[in-house]
Amino acid sequence: MQKPHPPVWIPGGGSVETWDWVLDYNYCYCYLSYFGFLRGSQILKGFWQRCEARHIEPNPYRSGFLQLVAVADSDEAAERDYYDHADYFYNKCLHVYQGFADAPGYRTQRTLKAGFAPQVGDRPAAMRNQLSWKDMLDQGYVIAGSPATVRERLAYAIQELNTGHLMVLCQFGSMPPELVRQNTELFAQEVMPHVRPMFNDWEDHWWPQPMAETVQQRML
Repeated sequence: MQKPHPPVWIPGGGSVETWDWVLDYNYCYCYLSYFGFLRGSQILKGFWQRCEARHIEPNPYRSGFLQLVAVADSDEAAERDYYDHADYFYNKCLHVYQGFADAPGYRTQRTLKAGFAPQVGDRPAAMRNQLSWKDMLDQGYVIAGSPATVRERLAYAIQELNTGHLMVLCQFGSMPPELVRQNTELFAQEVMPHVRPMFNDWEDHWWPQPMAETVQQRML
């Protein structure tokens, strides 16, 4: 009913065939992973290389990425406020048997040959032992700290990913509602205004637009 048609966002898990599919239909490719931008950048590098091979402009808004973010008054406060909840999530919740997470037929031979690991089940070597807060930060699983620290690290991540649609996960693990609100408010007030203009030179064709007035009236 809506014209133009609402943009379509496709969640991807590293299947190389999905790249061509979203490019065929001009959809937004969104890589969803709990293992941070350092690992995710390898997947998105492949996506942007596929765009180049097909002579499609590398508009950053053509892609999206999910990233855990934790903002506090200081770097020390971030560890104090958020580590227990990140510890619960990474060290207690992500134990999925690889045979269930990546059963035969889930991914094609072409994707397997590309060397991309499944999103869950294939626990990185560092996760076979207890992850410390430093591990989570160093490996990019969580971007956390003071507003200044998060701004700097997040800007770096966005550049590495070349991603205009950042899906920020401000709630993770066992966080209580009041801490989620604190995290969300600090991100919205102290971080988001600084990173939002990073790709202002590009037009976002994949952001939903309001319906035309005539269509709204017709629906009424």
